[in-house]
This record gives sequence, structure tokens and C-alpha cells, in this order.
Amino acid sequence: MNANKAKIDHNVDVIIVGAGMVGATLACALAPSTLRIALLDARCPQQHWADDGYDLRVSAITRASQSLLQELQIWPYIEAQRLNPNPYREMHVWDASGDGEVHFDSAELGEPDLGHIIENRVIVKALHQRLSKFDNVHLRCPVEMKKLDIGEDRVNLTLADETQIQAKLIIAADGGRSWIRQQAGIGLHGWDYDQSALVTWVKTEAYHQDTAWQRFQPDGPLAFLPLSEGYSSIVWSTSHEHAQALLALDEAAFAEELAASFERRLGKIEKVGPRAVFPLRYFETLHYVQARLALVGDAAHMMHPLAGQGVNLGMADAASLAEVLLEAHGKHRDLGSYKVLRRYERWRRADNRAMLCSMDALKLLFSSRSDSIRWLRNTGLNMTDHIMPLKHAFMQRALGS
Repeated sequence: MNANKAKIDHNVDVIIVGAGMVGATLACALAPSTLRIALLDARCPQQHWADDGYDLRVSAITRASQSLLQELQIWPYIEAQRLNPNPYREMHVWDASGDGEVHFDSAELGEPDLGHIIENRVIVKALHQRLSKFDNVHLRCPVEMKKLDIGEDRVNLTLADETQIQAKLIIAADGGRSWIRQQAGIGLHGWDYDQSALVTWVKTEAYHQDTAWQRFQPDGPLAFLPLSEGYSSIVWSTSHEHAQALLALDEAAFAEELAASFERRLGKIEKVGPRAVFPLRYFETLHYVQARLALVGDAAHMMHPLAGQGVNLGMADAASLAEVLLEAHGKHRDLGSYKVLRRYERWRRADNRAMLCSMDALKLLFSSRSDSIRWLRNTGLNMTDHIMPLKHAFMQRALGS
């Protein structure tokens, strides 16, 4: 893979638009084949950063996603960077409006951990290090796309520099506001939430105990996710107005409000990283595929980050689509035919919709200020903590099983 080549092949088998976590995972899954793959992105993947601090965006990688990354020989590249040497083994969730709480411990399942919290930039760098070993994957970045023409037998993508790339299939992995999806005219069902997420990283007075902590508040959940060296990644979902107010606070005032909102479970906030805010959305596209086109990851669906499952759904999309395409390629079938792509859509839509609906229901449940709903959710948390089969089922789901 060479990002510095003046040109890439104008005729390839597959175009993947979006070289982030999902698009690059898909490219890694397809790369061992004889397929010719063009991987395009508006920005080049970050390869270097300062040793101090962390990425503002992190992902909770489940055991299932870890297994996929190991199978694709990407995990060693993650470990060679700054993988938290102590994956999170426990989760503690509680309701700010009552006494409901639940504690999950991987030891109860006989498992070594529940997953890893990993910086997004670490995952992306590892993926592209792996892709550099293949000659049939050509990365072009940064690029600006100009025009998409989807024909009966081929798809033609024109870039802003007038380069034209033809392929049997184009795959949109270009995020929630996917340009490819919009050009194809694929509609979606969803809405903007009344919340934004503030993200940052902090150093706390007390060690995080290799535990993912989450406190549900009326305005939204506050999560402390364990990083290396006792640092934690913060994802604070709250009203748009409160998020902007938090963003405007100086470091000391923000640290005090954060610690208070977290009930000082980890003591004082000793250090705060940069902060950013982004609005939250929920949607699923009406179709994942059409002839010559497939959508994966956030281009196909987005949900509330309260369980950190977005990237895991996207990686499962990538793995499923790769399996469908490699089987079709092995049988000399048309990769871009609707019949081939429909198998991927049927495979993924049911699982994705179940997770999307579950996260939306949890968002509504924990946002309600109704006394009866508040009693119900606190009772539910406590029951989950004491009913072992139910508790274990939740943990298995968290593992990606």
C-alpha cells in the first residue's frame, strides 16, 4: 500500500470510501485475496503524535472485535503501541436518581476481562500498518470526491482532480454523514438526540481499578473508561446547553464539576486533557445495499454511545461483508450484484437493529424523570445485580457473544 503514488489503478474490483476503523478493517479482511482495492479518504490516517496525552475518541473493543483483529493480524500492531496492559475487567453502573446499581465482573464468567478501551488513532494506525504489507490495496488521501455514477455493470467515481476510478463495487465507510450514501439517494430513519457528548481524558486521584464506570443522570450518562497509567477517558452525554457550558469552563472549574457529577468515586480530578463536544444521533438507513453499493458502519447506522458498541457493530459489518464478497469472488460471481450484496444486508440488519433499538430504549428509560419509571429502572438495576443468569447474559452481550 502506498499513499504517495501519483496515481492508483483506474480500474479496480472494489472501492472503499473511508479509511477509518471500519473501512480499513474491511480492507484488511479483503486484502489477502487477489482483489484490487482502492481505499480513499478525505484525510490521511494519523501516524504520529506526542507521547503525552490521549486521543479524545476511544472505543470499547469487545472480545468478538478483538478476535477479529487477531485473526486479521492487526492486534500485534495495537499491542506494539500503547495498549492498556490491564484490560477492563469490571463494569460498575448506577443511577443518580436512586439506589439502583449493578456490578459486572469478568471473573464471574471465568473470563480474564470484558474488553479493552483503546484510542481510535491507535486502532487506525495499526490497521494501516497491516495494510502496508499488501500490494493490492492502494490508499489515496487526502481526496475530495466530486461525482458518483452507478451503472448497471460498473460504478465510476470522479475525484476533484478529475481522476476517475471504476470498480465492480463501491463501499461506503465514510461515516454518519456519508457522501456516498447521499449521492446514491439512500434514505434513513432516525433523529437527532436532545444530547451532545463531551469527550476528554483525565487523571484521577484514585486508581480506576481497571473498571468501566457509568453513572446515569437525568441529562444523560457519564462514563469513566480506564486507560493506561491510571488515566480515564470521559464520555459525558448531556444536554446541548450543558455540554457547551462545560466546554467553556476553565480546567479547575471543569474538574470540580466532573468530580462532583461522578460522586467523587475516584477522588479529585488531578489533570484534564483537551475537550470536545459533538451532537448525538440515532438512525438506520432504509437499505444497506443496492446494486454496486454497500454501506458499513456509521454510514449505515448510528446509535447512542452509552454502551460503546458503535465501532463493534461496524467491525462486524466489515467482517460479514468481507466473508460474503470473498465467497462470491471465489465462485467467480459478480461482487456488485444485488443478489450477492443482499446476503450481507440480511445477515447484519437484524443484529444491528436489535442493538440500535436496545440502546435507544435505554436512553429513553434513563432520561425519564417520571417517578414510576425511576422506580422501575432502579429496581431493574438491583434485580440484574442479584439474578445471576440475567447478569451473565448482559456480560456475554458486552463480550460480543
